[in-house]
Amino acid sequence: MAITKVFARYVYDSRGNPTVEVDLHTEKGLFRSIVPSGASTGIHEALELRDGDKSKWLGKGVLKAVANVNDIIAPAVVKANLDVTNQAKVDEFLLSLDGTPNKSKLGANAILGVSLAAAKAGAAEVGVPLYKHLAKLANAKDDGKFVLPVPFQNVLNGGSHAGGALAFQEFMIVPTGAETFSEGLRIGSEVYHNLKTLTKKKYGQSAGNVGDEGGVAPDIGSPKEALDLITDAIEKAGYTGRVGIALDVASSEFFKDGKYDLDFKNPESDESKWLSGEQLAALYEELIAAYPIVSIEDPFAEDDWDAWVHFYSKVGSKIQIVGDDLTVTNPIRIKTAIEKKAANNLLLKVNQIGTLTESIQAANDSYAAGWGVMVSHRSGETEDTFIADLSVGLRTGQIKTGAPARSERLAKLNQILRIEEELGDKAIYAGKDFHTAQTL
Repeated sequence: MAITKVFARYVYDSRGNPTVEVDLHTEKGLFRSIVPSGASTGIHEALELRDGDKSKWLGKGVLKAVANVNDIIAPAVVKANLDVTNQAKVDEFLLSLDGTPNKSKLGANAILGVSLAAAKAGAAEVGVPLYKHLAKLANAKDDGKFVLPVPFQNVLNGGSHAGGALAFQEFMIVPTGAETFSEGLRIGSEVYHNLKTLTKKKYGQSAGNVGDEGGVAPDIGSPKEALDLITDAIEKAGYTGRVGIALDVASSEFFKDGKYDLDFKNPESDESKWLSGEQLAALYEELIAAYPIVSIEDPFAEDDWDAWVHFYSKVGSKIQIVGDDLTVTNPIRIKTAIEKKAANNLLLKVNQIGTLTESIQAANDSYAAGWGVMVSHRSGETEDTFIADLSVGLRTGQIKTGAPARSERLAKLNQILRIEEELGDKAIYAGKDFHTAQTL
């Protein structure tokens, strides 16, 4: 059960930037993990250690983080004779090696690579698929059934993930009306292809080019214009009433001087048109009334608590309000959001907090408060499929992986197809119950 060797290297993510890959060896073999990286990152996230040497990779190298694994973590972990089936002990040991609140000594990317590889080794040691091992680690409901998530597919990109004037970062389709995961993914694929065709027809051939997460990125000026295009694509594909829409606004990106600048990409933006939190909330309410919106992520900036609380009081019973920059998968931030009644769903990103154990705690704390949980990729992704198994193991009922395009996104969705096949009639598709999937 002990770890015999740990070795890290740098590899490249989907943006062409370096990231950390970790190989962990036990008597059972080699277990590998690759750490993802975000673009619109919350200021409260654990520290992703980058070299800052502008002469290499424009300062985004990870040689320091790699060295921290090879020179500090690896010898300590091997010497400690840790049992890979005891994830909590492994992660506790890694945290003690770092000793800082935000992993700034060794880097969250260094620590997480080892944490996730250890989980894969633990699953092999006990002889079960990764999702079953993760379910046990999380003390998830054990009735022999597993919940497969609704794939939230980012089909249209704006914000920091694309060019053009659109401020909102992601527009996702949510196939809640499907009977199975595979049907939900097929519906998403068909809507996506219809959307690409409509986009090219309306905005020109180049508008079919995709953003960082595989969604189309036409030069659209307003959220209504984007939503009209998506509802047209849903209708053209024949799925009206079976597909919801979700937004990731990533509003921290355009929060300035206490207001929200929906024209933030324009250096000549007119300050008189910037919106207060209540005005932005009113805009969301208009959109919710007019379109089949089921979920909004990061509607307000990460520390604009008053706006979050106001919005929750208005629509918290109608739609899912997702905390990402607000909560950053951090149990302390989650506790505050629960107490303030600021949101009702956690976006779970393992690299925001830095270890698997802390991620599981974040999910379980959220469930205990009656929240939902959505497992999420990052915009700088890799071929590692860990989060697919995590969404099934934690019974989250929802996963955000990007468009049904680009292999680093499809890798996760294809893994869930394999899990569905393996489970057979033991698989439950969350469907319309995605927000309360842990109770299914």
